[in-house]
Amino acid sequence: MYYLYHIPGKKIGVTRNLNHRVTLIQGYKENEYEVLEQSDDIDYISDREIELQKSYGYKVDMKLYKNLFNKMKINVTATTSTFPVPLKELKAYLKSNMGMQWKTEFGEFLIDKVSVKWMTKFAKVSMYNDKRSYIYNKAFSEYFKPKLFGGGEGTDTSSIFHKIRDWAQERGLYNEGDPIVQYVKLQEECGELAKALLDKDEPEVIDAIGDIVVVLTNLAHQKGYRIEDCINAAYNEIKNRKGEMIDGTFVKQTL
Repeated sequence: MYYLYHIPGKKIGVTRNLNHRVTLIQGYKENEYEVLEQSDDIDYISDREIELQKSYGYKVDMKLYKNLFNKMKINVTATTSTFPVPLKELKAYLKSNMGMQWKTEFGEFLIDKVSVKWMTKFAKVSMYNDKRSYIYNKAFSEYFKPKLFGGGEGTDTSSIFHKIRDWAQERGLYNEGDPIVQYVKLQEECGELAKALLDKDEPEVIDAIGDIVVVLTNLAHQKGYRIEDCINAAYNEIKNRKGEMIDGTFVKQTL
């Protein structure tokens, strides 16, 4: 759902997340702005925003809201995902569509910094149209299948992380989100965890740890990474580390 909001005397804008865009980012409380209209039709709401900006005498946006999101139309078949750009332009197009997701029979695919490298390396020129390029879905899926801590039964956590990202995407957290705001949110959740630990409130400890994981998943995505890759990188850094427990904490061995 798209919301056309009005901050009296200031501006008219469009967002999919009023709390994040208007309250957290711009600092206005609910009683300081009003929702003029709402619609699930992005074409209508984009045109209506410009119309009302003009009628209220506010600064008129140079781009329609719908044109802020340059999403590619990807042709998905059972074996391939084809992009509407030639191979030499693929990298630039992928970078301009960071965060875009699409579904295949091998799961949901995502454009981020890591997958852009893979796709530009392994993409092929379409044999039917040299102005198009494609990747093989199964190869992409196998390469990016998350297997935390080296794999093994029960370590594939892709499902829950995908659910978190889907949840955030539906609420506009990636289209309009700010990593700095997400970091502030992380500090709030860490404070909740500290309080729960001091109070020995086990249900709250569980809840706070879960909230922290959700926030970190979204922060990683906003920066163009998958939390699965961040966890793997951290584990690979510590897996051979040696040390000892001193006063309740692990102190790594130094050379």
